[in-house]
Amino acid sequence: MSFDMLSTTSFPALKIREREFGKPVRNEGRAATKTRILAATEKLFILHGFDATSLRAITTEAGVNLAAVNYHFGSKEELFALVLTNRLDTLNLERVRLLDALEARGFDAVNTVEQLIATMFLPALRLARNTERGGDDFLKFLGRAYADPSPFVRDLLAERYAAQNARFVQAFAKALPELAAQDLSMRLHFMLDAISSTLASEDARKLMGGLAATSGSAVDEDAAVLGHLAPFLAGSLRAKVNQSNQQDAIRTVLAFA
Repeated sequence: MSFDMLSTTSFPALKIREREFGKPVRNEGRAATKTRILAATEKLFILHGFDATSLRAITTEAGVNLAAVNYHFGSKEELFALVLTNRLDTLNLERVRLLDALEARGFDAVNTVEQLIATMFLPALRLARNTERGGDDFLKFLGRAYADPSPFVRDLLAERYAAQNARFVQAFAKALPELAAQDLSMRLHFMLDAISSTLASEDARKLMGGLAATSGSAVDEDAAVLGHLAPFLAGSLRAKVNQSNQQDAIRTVLAFA
């Protein structure tokens, strides 16, 4: 792997999956049950999030009993850890692969920030077109995962992808040396929270689909979407904030409140 996934995970189901990766399936019936549970969990997570999705709702959607969930996954947290990492491990490995390639080639002298943003979001666009690895609901899933307020989801993603996140923070810090570490961290959080909400929005995805509809190929489609998205987000990272004239204008509004 291009970066270290969390090796001391507190979720046994993740360790089992990693041990059994690539091994032949021994029991097709059990495998089908497990697949239905995972698919139902992903569907309900997109619709309702972690906290509002109960095991009872999952078993009803999957057409299985609670014992099957306990047998295959052990707990709600184990089940969701597998659902989330099944999707997001692939995404984050591809992000780091692109970052490695870009660093080896050398960044554009003027548009480094735009390139870094494109590196973060291009894998998501491509996975959304890949029915086996992502599919039509991938952007909705991604938006929900990073916007979900559950401490469980936030802690899982922060821990498992800590090394990958650090790589990108370092790259952005090098591209934006004028920003203090705390300011950069705040801006990156604002940016990612905003784009997570955008990806989870049906209307926003339709607008992006409109850009893609005028493209002649997958590469043109990605260039059209990222050509709007990357400069917009880069502007928010570069923006001068808390200037005296800005403060004066804001305080004028506050005076009327």
